[in-house]
Amino acid sequence: MEATTQIKNPMFTNQDLRRLMIPLIIEQLLLMTVGMADTMMVTTAGEAVVSGVSLVDNINILLINIFSALSTGGAVVVSQYLGRRDVEKARSAAKQLLYVVFFVGVLLMAMALIFREHILRLVFGNISQDIMDAALVYFLLTASAFPFMAIYNAGAALFRSMGNSKVSMFNSLIVNIVNITINAILIYGFNMGAAGAGIGTLVSRIVAAAIIGFMITRPTHLVYIERLFHPELRWPMVKAILGIGIPNGIENGMFQIGKLLVLGLITSFDAGVDLALRGSAVAANAIANSIAGVVNVPGQGTGLAMVTVVGQCMGAGDHRQAVGYTKKLMAVVYISMGVLSLGLFLLSPVLVPCFNLTPATAALAIEVLRYCAVFTCIFWPMSFALPNALRASGDAKFTMLVSMISMWVCRIGMSYLLGASWGLNLGLLGVWLAMFADWIVRAGVFLTRFLRGKWKNHQVI
Repeated sequence: MEATTQIKNPMFTNQDLRRLMIPLIIEQLLLMTVGMADTMMVTTAGEAVVSGVSLVDNINILLINIFSALSTGGAVVVSQYLGRRDVEKARSAAKQLLYVVFFVGVLLMAMALIFREHILRLVFGNISQDIMDAALVYFLLTASAFPFMAIYNAGAALFRSMGNSKVSMFNSLIVNIVNITINAILIYGFNMGAAGAGIGTLVSRIVAAAIIGFMITRPTHLVYIERLFHPELRWPMVKAILGIGIPNGIENGMFQIGKLLVLGLITSFDAGVDLALRGSAVAANAIANSIAGVVNVPGQGTGLAMVTVVGQCMGAGDHRQAVGYTKKLMAVVYISMGVLSLGLFLLSPVLVPCFNLTPATAALAIEVLRYCAVFTCIFWPMSFALPNALRASGDAKFTMLVSMISMWVCRIGMSYLLGASWGLNLGLLGVWLAMFADWIVRAGVFLTRFLRGKWKNHQVI
């Protein structure tokens, strides 16, 4: 345990870690509000518009996670080169990352624009025409933003790999300001509904990409991109980036698909139910997820910091410091999330009524939130923060396999077993218990992998 308290000749001081983590945590909070702003501000345009925007946002989150996963692959490669003190190769890898994610962004944009109605009907079935009309308009505009989202995610990951997370934090703040301002003008002033929300998202993403793209080409930064419009393909670097990014992308994509499948099960709980007596499972689940998501923010921000810190340590060949910093950052996650989980357990009866739910629905939300508070503080950090240390070493295929198997067996399979009427009929609580089982399995496997040290044997560069 000495590594958790004192590291000789440290690559990162405590001040370095704070400078990296605090902006990342703030950034995660800001990112939570972008999608929420669109949904909340279109409520004045009617339920069909709200439904259309919400449905498309589920698809957009899936695609944003793909960009984020590819960018994480690039961040690991760049971090390891920086740990090796090979700045020139770090800059070259940064350029390859930007090309890769931009190409993927353009490809996904083209597919979404051409097949957007087919995609919506495939995922959500035969929705009513008014909802489909709103969804098509919103999807058209937000899909046009995919290449810019890709550039932003790549730039943010590159600045994180340098230990500079303030750039992406301020960029997220600008995105929120631009998005909310344009939404207010177009939705409230011009009654443009879904189109207004889509334009706000598109413009804010263009602004974010332009700012971070400009900054990453400035030679004042340790890692910067030279001759941006002179393409250079260095396949070994691209292969290293994809070797981490693709498994991470598959893992994140399957995770979102699993959530959509479970959401379909939860929707069935409300069929033929007297909601005044038993409550709405869909509404309780949505509100509980919104509140519980705040507790995860410190873990998500610190997990991103772990990619940079462990990546540089592994690049330097210093496994001892990689282990020491992982333990140190995990301690930060446990302390911060433990405090928030305690607050969630105690304050959920106060927070939930703020959403104007029926008494029965509020009772459902409070019940699952209190269970969540207990399991979050014990198992969430090892399930979702710790595997970032494994990914930073190049052990991404292992984390992908474990996460996918656990998700399909526990989160999806046990949701039906515990929640469905033909199973134990626990309803919404059964679905959340299945999610906690998923966390427990992941936590046990990832902790065992970390302690045995096999992840140290991987080579990225």
